[in-house]
Amino acid sequence: MTANNHKLPKTTKELEAIIEPYESRIEYLEQRIRVLEKVIFAPKSEKRRPDEGEGGAQLHLFNEAEALFQEEAEKTPVTVPEHTRQKPKRKPLPADLPRIEIIEDIAESEKVCDCGAERSRIGEEVSEKLDYIPAKLQVVRIIRPKYACKSCEGVESEGPMVKCAPPPPQIIPKGIATAGLVAHIAVSKYADGLPLYRQEKIFSRYGIELSRSTMAGWMVMAAGGCNPLMDLVYKELLVGPLINVDETPLQVLNEPGRPNTTKSYMWVFRGGPPDKPLILFRYSETRSGEVPREVLAGYRGYCQTDGFSGYDALEASNPGIRMVGCFFHARRNFVKIIDARGKAAKNKSGSAEVALDYIGRLYKIEKVARERQLSPDQIVFFRREQAIPVLTEFKAWMDKRIGQTPPKGLLGQALSYALTRWDKLIRYTENGHVTPDNNAAENALRPFVIGRKNFLFAGHPNGAHAAATLYSLIETAKACGLDPYQYLRFLFSKIPYAKTEEAYRALLPQNLTPEILSRFMACL
Repeated sequence: MTANNHKLPKTTKELEAIIEPYESRIEYLEQRIRVLEKVIFAPKSEKRRPDEGEGGAQLHLFNEAEALFQEEAEKTPVTVPEHTRQKPKRKPLPADLPRIEIIEDIAESEKVCDCGAERSRIGEEVSEKLDYIPAKLQVVRIIRPKYACKSCEGVESEGPMVKCAPPPPQIIPKGIATAGLVAHIAVSKYADGLPLYRQEKIFSRYGIELSRSTMAGWMVMAAGGCNPLMDLVYKELLVGPLINVDETPLQVLNEPGRPNTTKSYMWVFRGGPPDKPLILFRYSETRSGEVPREVLAGYRGYCQTDGFSGYDALEASNPGIRMVGCFFHARRNFVKIIDARGKAAKNKSGSAEVALDYIGRLYKIEKVARERQLSPDQIVFFRREQAIPVLTEFKAWMDKRIGQTPPKGLLGQALSYALTRWDKLIRYTENGHVTPDNNAAENALRPFVIGRKNFLFAGHPNGAHAAATLYSLIETAKACGLDPYQYLRFLFSKIPYAKTEEAYRALLPQNLTPEILSRFMACL
């Protein structure tokens, strides 16, 4: 007997039985270390080359177009006929840009031929170059004449002695900022990720002193003026057949009763009409499932999310909701298995590749449906014929494989994630407007994540609420095919005059067109 009361192993089998759990634990920890090293040091991509294992070829769907082109070029021999090579055509510059013509003519002496006859103009060579004119600041002087009756001077009167037109309504009352300036600052920060302190430096180069605190105040005031419009955005959001939801952390300073290091969250909801979707951002101090429950109260339709547990109670709290899972998150777990392998086993073909093959086949089916431009009803029928047999086979394979896999290993976790959410993962086959993944919400959230890398945090909850409003308007405008600056300038110019719901509704992005905004900009 040893000091710890364990018997010494007498046979090789007994020794292997003792060592096996430790080897499994060591292998698991090594996998976790390799995954964490990739998260910290490697490029943030889940793409794999087609030669990385048996299932790599199916991941062409996730490769860049340039990589696909290179692969085809390497596989297919190219014969270039002599004297038939053509230069690649440059994409023409937009026709609506103003043109300035500069004529570069030959000297008058060269217009006379050596024979003495005058050369005739037979055509011209035209090339177009793109020029840039820096932004221009100007001062708008609003002059309001004042009138008084000289005959009544010194006479008491109940009414005002001096008459003057009231100041026009402005998005920033009593401020120096016009709708155009506020729109520019908002788009620079929330669409282009340019923090206010950088904009402050840019304005200073023009000789204009605008502090970041002043501009921050303007953003809060502009967002507050759009609150009636946001109420309509929320109503329209609930009309569509599908709402995609996602969330991401946000650090907010000066939150009452909370340390500045506490995490808050920015939520995004993408829904409304499929052809002109609405995107609603919502700031919250918490990641609690109460936030989506509040936003989606009364909604009837499909709701697609990732596997975060905060969404689990949505379907129970609202019977009208049909929850849909995200295959991209399920796929990500199998990609981690490949990333966790050592270099010696990098090209090994295993269960992860098999799972990725199944998922790749599902995405190929979706690609075919898009290429054929099928209607939503046709997509449902197409999935019933093509995708459901693949899903059935995939599920049977996972049911068999999970019984042969340690539950705490990466493969066991990946299989468990997919199987426990299987009913939600396959629900996308029921409706042609629903896709296999929640990428629509993640794409809607991406501009905020990029901006957060630059401005790092919100200085006050009021700023976080204002950011949610302005992100909502900008991203909805972009989703509806509108230029965000033109839309915000139009909105900030018109909304001070809006008084009725009909007037506010006319300012929603889906009720405007690029042509309407172009005509508005041409009148400035």
